[in-house]
Amino acid sequence: MNDMEKKIIINVGRQLGSGGHDIGRMLAMDFGAQYYDRELLNLAAKESGLSEKFLAKNDEHRSIIRSFLHLPSGLGTSSAYSRQGLSQDSFFKLQSDAIRKAAADHSCVFVGRCADYVLRDMDNVVNVFVTASMDFRIEQVMAKRGFFSKVEARRFIEQGEADRASYYNYYTGKKWGYAESYDLCVDSSVLGLMQTEKFIAEFVRKKLKL
Repeated sequence: MNDMEKKIIINVGRQLGSGGHDIGRMLAMDFGAQYYDRELLNLAAKESGLSEKFLAKNDEHRSIIRSFLHLPSGLGTSSAYSRQGLSQDSFFKLQSDAIRKAAADHSCVFVGRCADYVLRDMDNVVNVFVTASMDFRIEQVMAKRGFFSKVEARRFIEQGEADRASYYNYYTGKKWGYAESYDLCVDSSVLGLMQTEKFIAEFVRKKLKL
């Protein structure tokens, strides 16, 4: 059975600036799978009947509220966030339903969104976490986000990762970035993005016996 005949799911967790998005896209191309990150908003909009613009606004507002006010995930659902639109729990449910729908239909690569937890009972799933050295991540963030200061880039990384960790830990009951939460953890700053993708792809093939 080849890659195209066997439906697979790859969930990619990643440190900010590690290149996880790019690696996820390469994995999707490698396995002929659909790629989902913010693309989940399209699917969630179709499934829920809500507009993509509305969901995108809620997604952006959720991140801003937690990042700048340092609210723990899952708390304060009657705060300014919920008054602006969906509660955080409702938003999580919509995303989770969209993830399950996509995974039931075809091979997928999901980046973030607690997809490893949402799909924990599915077969043919591989959960990967991409890390990298801080220097590598700072360089990536400065190049992609336009920061001129390493201090600013590092602050952006630390705040963003605190947000990701609190969200993931709250909804999954696991520890974001801890090796025991994943099938494979890999440092993309060692091999570079392309070789890291090849390394992960080979691991996926061996684990799923493709």
